[in-house]
Amino acid sequence: MKAKEKAKGFTSLTTLTACFGLKRDAYYKYKRRENRRLKIEQKVIEIVKNRRKSLPREGVRKLCKSLKSEFKDANLKVGRDTLFNILRKNNMLTLRKKYSSRTTNSLHRFHKYKNIIKDVEVNRPNQVWVSDITYIRTTKGFCYLALITDMYSRKIVGYDISNSLELKGCVRALNKALYKTKNLTGLIHHSDRGIQYCSNVYTQILKRNNINISMTEDNHCYENAMAERVNGILKDEFYLDQTFDSLQHAKRATKNAINLYNEIRLHLSLDFKTPSMVYKLSA
Repeated sequence: MKAKEKAKGFTSLTTLTACFGLKRDAYYKYKRRENRRLKIEQKVIEIVKNRRKSLPREGVRKLCKSLKSEFKDANLKVGRDTLFNILRKNNMLTLRKKYSSRTTNSLHRFHKYKNIIKDVEVNRPNQVWVSDITYIRTTKGFCYLALITDMYSRKIVGYDISNSLELKGCVRALNKALYKTKNLTGLIHHSDRGIQYCSNVYTQILKRNNINISMTEDNHCYENAMAERVNGILKDEFYLDQTFDSLQHAKRATKNAINLYNEIRLHLSLDFKTPSMVYKLSA
């Protein structure tokens, strides 16, 4: 067999390594290192896949933090760059999508309020709530998710999903937030100038609860950036950007996404804590 291999142009490992000024041991050492590296890579991928069962689009920096103890238990020394390289090699990096849809109608007869949070230093929960509406696709058309987020903790404190842009969805989201909140002292409600938020029904609820009203003025997407950011996270990281079979399916997916967002997802801006953790510790 060896004679046949040599006749076809093959040579021995000793001869081959000698061409590069190396010994056979160097090849075997490399082979052992490569096998160890592949085993480590497989373990890392397995741990990441298990984490992404609940947070499918969690990025590298957050994975490094959230999986630190699991890597330690598995005797793996995995830094951010190593994790990035492994995920990139295996096509497991998350990609961000851009969305464009108009859900704001500011051409209406209702009073528009000034932006009073421009110079406010937010240092506690229930100081500023930001509100917004985003769309979710179904096979029968769009449904709409109304969200109310606490600016300090980033926690979603109220939400509602309905099949129209009518006022009722925003009102239900607001009532849920109010029902769960004990102390409303000094609270500011901030939103865009959409007809839902400017309507007499919505603003009267805020006034009855002694909640100050703030709205965007010039560059509404920048003046309500946090609310826009939360919309993007829910779609980018929790698959609310897909097309659902029905409104009920979209509601179930939204409930699960918001629970994971509040209770599990780590936030860089919160020093790698979850919104619920910050909200409870500070409220």
